[in-house]
Amino acid sequence: MGRRNGRPTGALGRRAEDVALAHLIDRGLRLVTRNFRRRGGEIDLIMFDKEILVFIEVRYRRSATFAAPSLTVDARKQRKLVRTAALFTAAHRGLANREMRFDVVAIEEGPSIRWMRDAFRPDDSTL
Repeated sequence: MGRRNGRPTGALGRRAEDVALAHLIDRGLRLVTRNFRRRGGEIDLIMFDKEILVFIEVRYRRSATFAAPSLTVDARKQRKLVRTAALFTAAHRGLANREMRFDVVAIEEGPSIRWMRDAFRPDDSTL
């Protein structure tokens, strides 16, 4: 299992997303799509939490020795997520007027799962 820029690739990343997806479905969220990719960005999971459209970044770390997974969603990554979410809603006009939020699911070996609802909000610095 390779790593790119400290991030898991391939099967390891897919397993982390599977764990996050199962966790969220168990808590009542409904899947819209996985791995929405556009030039310049990707959103791991897009789901509904009741009527709220949720864009979810999944982060995995073997341990939090250097940094907790949630802390790796910095301002640069937030900008990419917000821009990619805008592309998603532009392509799915029926969803553009929905209430939206950005969540992070941080997974560490064990697994330990931490779901951060409304982890950040788009503002002038993320647009």
